[in-house]
Amino acid sequence: MNVVIIGCGVVGAAIAYELSLVKGLKITVCDRQPPAQASTGAALGVLMGVISQKIKGKAWQMRQTSIQRYETLIPELEALTGRKIPFNRQGILMLLSDSSLEGMSAWEKLVEVRHSQGWNLEIWDTAKLQNICPQVDVYDGLHLREKVTGAVYSPQDRQIDPTALTLALVKAAQQNGVTFKFGVTVLDAPTSTPESSPQFCNQLETTEGKIAADWFVVAAGLGSTPLTAKLNQIIDIRPVLGQALHMRVGHPLGNHDFQPAITGNDVHIVPVGGGDYWVGATVEFSSNGDEIPPNQELLESVREQAIAFCPGLATAKIIRTWSGLRPRPEGRPAPVIGKLPGFSNVLLATGHYRNGVLLAPATAYAIREMIISQGIGG
Repeated sequence: MNVVIIGCGVVGAAIAYELSLVKGLKITVCDRQPPAQASTGAALGVLMGVISQKIKGKAWQMRQTSIQRYETLIPELEALTGRKIPFNRQGILMLLSDSSLEGMSAWEKLVEVRHSQGWNLEIWDTAKLQNICPQVDVYDGLHLREKVTGAVYSPQDRQIDPTALTLALVKAAQQNGVTFKFGVTVLDAPTSTPESSPQFCNQLETTEGKIAADWFVVAAGLGSTPLTAKLNQIIDIRPVLGQALHMRVGHPLGNHDFQPAITGNDVHIVPVGGGDYWVGATVEFSSNGDEIPPNQELLESVREQAIAFCPGLATAKIIRTWSGLRPRPEGRPAPVIGKLPGFSNVLLATGHYRNGVLLAPATAYAIREMIISQGIGG
């Protein structure tokens, strides 16, 4: 059975690898650019699963599935490919501020819910926070817009390098027989006669000729909208820009042996080894539906917030800044996973917005189940 995946960010690559473990599938992945170039290359890879406020339904199930899968996936990929994937197993520390005080009962409730679900979550007061993470400024209310009043620590959440992960998924999938075609653009997607319902897509017309398949999986992020338009079923996905910084302190901040990802007020401070940190990310919407030029002031405010939390970053050298567009579905929750309306053999795995890296393993499982349970052509 032939499966074609369009898009090779972290989601497309995760689907390709997961499907490569299924016997009897012939898998081809196409992308108009090399892997991990679009939103994946811009992501910070902070996997906020247990610490998220989602406690039931699909939103929580997908997070839980992914967090569990990452524990086996990373060693599996490293063994298969011989590549090291930077994977921070020291958890996520969320800083709480004055405005979090009224939300404290919600955090206490979340701790109980997670405990009943078999997950760990801890609330720290400022004394404990100061003791374990001395790099966090809990005293100086002068520089902080809001004073740090404590923290929630999630020891089972993770942070991963999204590009290293995606390249390892590609290499492992290749070793399992998946064909990757980069620099290939989809030109058209002819469908079966409009009278038949649901319709069936037989092949794609690409810059490299025709590609036929039994199943097509659209995992192209922002590229999914023009692609679905060719099938007369537009899935409206809009760009949201995110900017980030790579900062070099030269030595680890705080306790050398304990370097969790730190987050607060929607700003992430991510240790990436050797005294380097990633800091981000902005959330920038288009004002008129057009291009989104990166806003320097917003990036600077993210840097200032990070320094307010961890003053040791004040002297850090900025090594590079980067930005990327996240795919956000318009008028519906992210992500968009399931059959393209009106089609029996076109699946969507797109529009993950800010959770593509987090939800990639669960998305891959969901797509695998849809294909296995339905066989050829629905």
